[in-house]
Amino acid sequence: MRRYKGKMIAGGLAVILLALCAMGCAKESSDSEKSISADSDKIQIGMSFDSFLIERWQRDRDVFVSMAKELGAEVNVQNANGDVAEQKKQVDYFIKKGMDAIVIVAIDSDSLRDSVKRAKDEGIVVIAYDRQIQNADVDLYISFDNEKVGTMMAQTMVDNGLVDGKVIMICGSPTDSNVPLVERGFRNVMARNRNTIVDTFYADGWQAEMASEYIYKNTGLVRESDAIMCGNDDIASSVVRALSERRLAGKIMVAGQDADLEACQRIVEGTQLMTVYKPIEKLAQTAAICAVKLVKGEEITEYEVSTISDGTNVVPYLKVEPASVTKNNMDEVIINSGFHLKEDIYLNVPEENL
Repeated sequence: MRRYKGKMIAGGLAVILLALCAMGCAKESSDSEKSISADSDKIQIGMSFDSFLIERWQRDRDVFVSMAKELGAEVNVQNANGDVAEQKKQVDYFIKKGMDAIVIVAIDSDSLRDSVKRAKDEGIVVIAYDRQIQNADVDLYISFDNEKVGTMMAQTMVDNGLVDGKVIMICGSPTDSNVPLVERGFRNVMARNRNTIVDTFYADGWQAEMASEYIYKNTGLVRESDAIMCGNDDIASSVVRALSERRLAGKIMVAGQDADLEACQRIVEGTQLMTVYKPIEKLAQTAAICAVKLVKGEEITEYEVSTISDGTNVVPYLKVEPASVTKNNMDEVIINSGFHLKEDIYLNVPEENL
């Protein structure tokens, strides 16, 4: 808070000095100087993304930047391209630039503790966006209820008849703190319904192509299985593609998350059972609002904020509720919310089947 106020005071003095110096200058020059001074007073937010390979991150970025702009803040977006060392450099860069807040989509939840500490020592607000940062004592962790995501995946399979069955889990990156939460929710439901997890595989760095390679190498096990849980829809894309080549698409239940357009298309076409819709617009807008409020030293009263352990500290945790999406509620959840257009989702479905 002191840092932001300091900027405001400095900015105010700059305006006065500029006005005194510009008395004899043209009005156009004076207006330009005022504009520059006004820009320097804006809240500055640095945002570091894991990468933009996953479809949803681009949407998160655009919504966050737009909301922040409405609130009078400027956002400097950096893409780490899946490189932990690069993400650390980006945080250091934001610290040197004197950002008021840093928002991080962590590549590795265990590797950013020192970076976060340096930022907080400088009075910078740090928000862990969608992925928790372990042992870092961030000012806010904002994400979806990730255990519930796993629960929804499993329950939809059970509702579709999966009891006493065999299931393969192809999870996301083992360095993503959300992965074990999703896994825990999924396993709990599977156990209650006497389903056996026959194998668990992790796609390092969320590399979707690793999922298709798994299917090729384990075709025998796949043929004996009733369902495949995929860490996200990008992984599900690779899985369904590999299943199609083995003429197994639509015969084995496939679940994912993120409600990517291709996943929604597969659901209405019958090759993917479900996805989990996570209202990205709400998450990104809420994160931008909270970032500005925290910089200003204001309390977050509009949302229900709980707490969660980061391994060492108890940090504020703002959860956004996800929604299970199947063929039966596709129109209600996805189309009516404006997340995807109906004509895009049903692109490959003949009109007589609608």
